[in-house]
Order: sequence, then structure tokens, then C-alpha cells
Amino acid sequence: MKNLKTFMACAAFAALASACCDKSCQTSQLKSGLDPAAFDTTINGKQVKLYTLTNANGMEVCITNYGGRVVSLVVPDKDGKPTDVVLGYDNIAQYADTLNSPSDYGSSVGRYANRINGGKFTLNGTEYQLKQNDGANCLHGGGTSGWMNQVYDAEQVDSSTLKLTIKAQDGENGFPGNVTAVTTYKVTEDNTLDITWEATTDKETIINQTNHNYYNLNGKFDEVGTDMELYLNADNFTPSDANYIPTGEIKPVKDTPFDFTTPHPVKDAIGADFDQVKNANGGIDHNFCLNTYKDGKGDDTQVCASLYSPKTGIFMEMYTNEPGVQCYTGNFQGIGKEPNIAHKGGKYPQYVSVCLESQKYPDSPNKKDWVQPTLKPGEKYYSHAAYKFSIK
Repeated sequence: MKNLKTFMACAAFAALASACCDKSCQTSQLKSGLDPAAFDTTINGKQVKLYTLTNANGMEVCITNYGGRVVSLVVPDKDGKPTDVVLGYDNIAQYADTLNSPSDYGSSVGRYANRINGGKFTLNGTEYQLKQNDGANCLHGGGTSGWMNQVYDAEQVDSSTLKLTIKAQDGENGFPGNVTAVTTYKVTEDNTLDITWEATTDKETIINQTNHNYYNLNGKFDEVGTDMELYLNADNFTPSDANYIPTGEIKPVKDTPFDFTTPHPVKDAIGADFDQVKNANGGIDHNFCLNTYKDGKGDDTQVCASLYSPKTGIFMEMYTNEPGVQCYTGNFQGIGKEPNIAHKGGKYPQYVSVCLESQKYPDSPNKKDWVQPTLKPGEKYYSHAAYKFSIK
């Protein structure tokens, strides 16, 4: 078995071997064009592979158990052409190279998605100091040592369902409690990617998981995606400071560039003369308070957000039981150390994609009036998000 260092050193050889693969190779069978062999390795003593989920209607989703990452998501466009609509890498070496190509592409984020101010929170009178990986803040559970860069145990239940399990130790990145978390990806017959997260703990803790797909429904990863039309079923949002930490306020989107209560192009908000846009490097990177969450319960039968490409006709509707969705418009793509090497060697430009991440509001452990992410022994954490694709 190869370790990661050896695998990366032999990446060029693996690519050559893949190119020489005969027609019976899995590569020719995947709509994405990905080579499963480029994901076959061992990291920290655990087997990493590429898993493929399909249905009878032309949808194909490829997932690696490294970080529970969606590597590709292929659906038919208006002409029936298979179109990959998520950003990602072509091999495991790039995903695992957290120094030179750091990314959260497609990951199942944990324990806590988004930011916690100062990496600190207090629970039952005890203050916990978390790993600070985003300036002074804790982002996505600790970044390079968070769940998005760990190997999940994988069980392919059937051709359309993958179950991924991770066991986190008490004190990992500063979080309390031994936690067992299960992410289940399912492709349904109506071209929906359905995701559920479940978890248990032996000590009171916090948990807030999400999926971090970067969507470009145009299928053109080397072009900006700001012509995509965005809808957010949210009358309010949570303003953030210059460090992306919510101020604690909840403000209306009306009469701001963040009003997507009727669908219109993402570009209408890019570069707008608005303090919140300026704080987010010229785009959106904010939590929106979903109208689908009322009286302590989220209605995941109602559309909470949507995205549409006039170029391909691909229409994506999102559903969740969570109170918020983080909308991010790729404001840092192609800048500095941000990953910018696309599928098949292209380059990702700024504003190439839109992320729609279900969540508790950012920094919620420090905002006691907001929905809390606490999980106690004997309880089960449950979060659900679904992304339905069709032609409009």
C-alpha cells in the first residue's frame, strides 16, 4: 500500500498509466471523465477511493471518502449533454496537498461549518479554545485538520447511496466530546443529490455540518459564473464585520444588493457599493436567514434557494431543515493561494461559482439568541439538505 507522500511523488507515473488504460477501464465509463485510479491511495493508514452514484436519468455523482468530498456532479443540460456542475480536482494528490492547493471543494464539513469568533465558545460554564486557522477565528472545524481533510469509513449501500462515517476524539481541535458522525449521500430518480448528516456524542458539544460544493451550472469552469440567476428565500441576513464574523444583528435584504427574493443574476451584487459587499472582497459571503425556518423548525419540503444557468438550462433547487444558508460567490477564487487549477487543467477565475451551504448561523455558540448547535449525550444530531436538478 502506498502512503500519501509516495503517491504524490509518483503522480506523473500514475497519470501516464491512466492514459494507457484500455477501453475496459472505468475512466471510459464515467460521464465525468475522472479516473478512479487517481484517487486510489492510503492516507494515515486508511484506504481512499472514488465512489460513483448514479440513477437511470443521466445523473452521476463521484465522491471520495477523503473529506467526504463531492468530486464531480454530472447532470444533463437542455440538449441532453452530460455537464459537470461542481468545481474540484482530478486526483487525490491535489486534494491532500493542503499546503499548495488548500481547498474545501465538495467537502462534508465538521465539526462546525463556518466561523467561530476567536476560536472560543463557552458551554456549561467551560470555555473551549479551538484551533485558530482563519486569523484568530476557527473556520470549518479547524481547516487542514478538520473533517474535510480526514478519511471517512465508506460503505456503498447500493448504486445510488454512499454512507460515510467519521469518529472524532474528545479534544480534537479543541472541541469537546467523542463524536460519531455519519454523512449519507443519495442520488434519487428525480435527479436530486440528497444529503443527511447524523451524529452522537458522549459529552455535550457543538456540531454544525454542511456540504461545500462550488456550483457552476454553466459547465464552464474557466469562465465567471455571474450570469447565473440566484434566488434566496430569505427576507433577512446576518451582517458581518471585516473578519467575516456576524455582528449579532439581523437585517432585511430589502433595498440592498442582497435582495434575491426574486431570481436575478449574481452579477447584480458583485462589486456593489455596499459595505457588506466590500467586506467580502467584492461579492457575497454571508448567511441568509431562511423563510423556510419557523418556530424552531425547518421545512425541507419548501425551496430555500435556487440557481439557474440561462446557457445550459440547468436549474437547481435547494431544500434544508436548517435555519440558514451561506451564499458565497467565489470572491477569492484564483487569488493568492486560493485553489485555481480546475478539472482537466483549466484555471478557475474569480467569481466562477456559487456555494449554497445549509447551516446554523455562523458563530452561533457565541450568539445565544440564535438557534444553538449543541448536542447532548443521548440525543441525535440530524441535518438535511437536498439539491434537485432539472431543465428550465
